[in-house]
Amino acid sequence: MKKGRILSGMRPTGHLHLGNLIGALENWVRLQQDYECFYFVADWHALTTGYRETAAIDSYTREMVLDWLAAGIDPARSVIFVQSTIKQHAELHLLFSMITPLGWLERCPTYKEQLQQLAEREITTYGFLGYPVLQAADILIYRADAVPVGEDQLPHLELTREIARRFNYLYGEFFPEPQALLNRVTILPGLDGRKMSKSYDNCLYLSAAPDEIRQAVRGMITDPGRARRHDPGNPEVCTAFTYHRAFNPARIEEIDPSCREAKIGCVDCKKELAEAIVGYLAPFQARRRELLADPGYVDRVLAEGGERARAVAEETMKSVRRLVGLP
Repeated sequence: MKKGRILSGMRPTGHLHLGNLIGALENWVRLQQDYECFYFVADWHALTTGYRETAAIDSYTREMVLDWLAAGIDPARSVIFVQSTIKQHAELHLLFSMITPLGWLERCPTYKEQLQQLAEREITTYGFLGYPVLQAADILIYRADAVPVGEDQLPHLELTREIARRFNYLYGEFFPEPQALLNRVTILPGLDGRKMSKSYDNCLYLSAAPDEIRQAVRGMITDPGRARRHDPGNPEVCTAFTYHRAFNPARIEEIDPSCREAKIGCVDCKKELAEAIVGYLAPFQARRRELLADPGYVDRVLAEGGERARAVAEETMKSVRRLVGLP
């Protein structure tokens, strides 16, 4: 018996990296065992901050879904689809926008933070302000019981519950209040120690060739206080050591004291790390090459998933229209 239905998605804004893999994808794969899973490409959401740069959305969509499939997302067990092909999302978003107070959106902490972080972009638009309303529609149109999220996304999910409560109060009990399914993840920094981000150009991409991985790891930031080979290191402030925890855990108990006692240098440490990452990604990349041999496979997966998602979404909208009093 499944524990319930979950929904999650990713924006097609570029190639996926190691942070996406261990921060979300591997969790998605595990959730397939216990939940009815709906995973979608959030292409409308990509427009909220990138409405000027749309030429690559279609190619990024296919590349991203290819990565999902190579990581183990199974179209026989999960519904995989593209948001913009399910027009019912837009209809429910419109109806929710009629009942959502403006103050709810303006007080959302991520809204204020991103206005500051993306000050160079013109994002004082309704689409950006109303991002959580569309997100609520994405979740509630499938009447999801839970949503896998990180702690930074909890305010958006709480807003989804508030919108569900308001709809139920106005029109009658219908929508569930989806609960957070907190991801237990390793926070993987970028190669330079900052947050891993495509905009910082500090990512290790899942599709990178082994030599590209080795070159990238050679340039990875280590303990900034360790200037010479014989200086003792501090693994707790070393970006490379964080990666060892994620991709080379069997060696942690030996690498930690060796670093602190200067028995191993940063060059050798990063060489070992690079090989560990190459080995970790080898099954994923082999599967990806197999999938690439069938150029139409991703389109077939999305078409089938779209049909399944559309049927569920339309069933929800029939009830919503009746409750609201629309024909």
